[in-house]
Amino acid sequence: MSDRLDRRDFLRAATAAGVGLALGPTPADASPLATAASPLPNDFGGLYADAPMDVVRIGFVGLGHQGSSHVENFTKIDGAKIVALCDLEADRVAKMQDLVVKAGGAKPAGYSGGPNEFRKLVERNDVDLVYNVTPWEWHAPVMLAALRAGKHAVTEVPMAPTLEELWALVETAEKTKRHCIMMENCTYDRTEMMILNMVRQGVFGELLHAECGYLHDLRQLKLTDYYHPRWRIEHSAKRNGDLYPTHGLGPVAQWMDINRGNQFDHLVSMATKEAGLNLWAAEHIGPDSPEAKRAYKLGDVVNTLLRTKNGQTIRVTHSTDSPRPYSRDISLQGTKGIVHKYPLEQIYIEGRSKNDQWEDLRGWREQFEHPIWKALEEKSRGAGHGGMDFIEDFRLVDCLRAGVPTDMDVYDGAAWSAVAPMSERSIAQRSRSVDFPDFTRGAWKTRRPLAVVGSGPAVQDER
Repeated sequence: MSDRLDRRDFLRAATAAGVGLALGPTPADASPLATAASPLPNDFGGLYADAPMDVVRIGFVGLGHQGSSHVENFTKIDGAKIVALCDLEADRVAKMQDLVVKAGGAKPAGYSGGPNEFRKLVERNDVDLVYNVTPWEWHAPVMLAALRAGKHAVTEVPMAPTLEELWALVETAEKTKRHCIMMENCTYDRTEMMILNMVRQGVFGELLHAECGYLHDLRQLKLTDYYHPRWRIEHSAKRNGDLYPTHGLGPVAQWMDINRGNQFDHLVSMATKEAGLNLWAAEHIGPDSPEAKRAYKLGDVVNTLLRTKNGQTIRVTHSTDSPRPYSRDISLQGTKGIVHKYPLEQIYIEGRSKNDQWEDLRGWREQFEHPIWKALEEKSRGAGHGGMDFIEDFRLVDCLRAGVPTDMDVYDGAAWSAVAPMSERSIAQRSRSVDFPDFTRGAWKTRRPLAVVGSGPAVQDER
């Protein structure tokens, strides 16, 4: 059976059912964060790279909370130039134009007033990269338009909410030979990057199991105007599954070399009943309000269990409609020990830690701090989400300017995002096991694992 037939059969079945961080090699003379070895041009072990560019000219689509934060980041990154801005609301465009000018840049072109104004932006000849920060249902349309116009395209998470859209993005990126990236900022969080550095140095031995998730009380944000114009609540009303898996799963997937020598094999998912949204609305908006009387489909707690081709398991939890402190519920178990994050950062390594006693992970930071954080901690201070948003934007520009593979690619975005529609399918089938699509079409077996940039013993000749 051909790969294309396999994909179509999979989609028919689904429809019928209802980076230290792992970082790509960087030429030694292209970045202060470069590896010691300089790979041959286009010799990246199955990872895509495009020609180097001196300046990355960027067009933004979506200038809300997260979009405006990224615009500010790029005004502080050498080699990045913001040339165009687009949003439904003209005042947001004007505000970001002023911000760019005050930062010393030329006034970017502005587009606003209608949902398809972004098409004018993606057709501009002076845009190299389209940065998409729109509601989820617009992720694939904006990205596909950008790719077809010959632009590199990146988007906030998830890459797309449906399997059909994820396959379309993979195939279009391959056809157009453009980068298509989901910007998962949590892979750049300080602790997650440190854990990956430790994984690469064998601290945990062979990896066995991980736990992660997105546990964030969003009841007020969903049911008020924070997500303007209340687009996120529509997903809770119409879908039941892990709708937002990538914040926790992205770092775990990098630790376990998903798409680079390992692959998600199958999953099962189960959801509790829905209660939290109706209760919150009744108490804070009114028992007779439309929000309190509306039926919501999303279970308050959704648990998904994945198994990889290499025999590891991963539990992913989604909980956004219950009272609780924020957590991504990070835990990693190996044959030599275990580490976890939230509410405390603790580690236990057999033969090094005191018997049956947790250690504070901060005590290991001096030895295993990721070199990217060592280099960028001060520059990223004050940026969104503790600085990791700046670091992900910096690394994107760094890789594009150097002409090397980006830290995440279209196959990563597709695989991590696919957990959402796959979990919906499993829940709809009474938590039956669902086979995972292979967006790489077998290439995961030979695609090279990503190296830790600048981590001493872990740096190897990448050719």
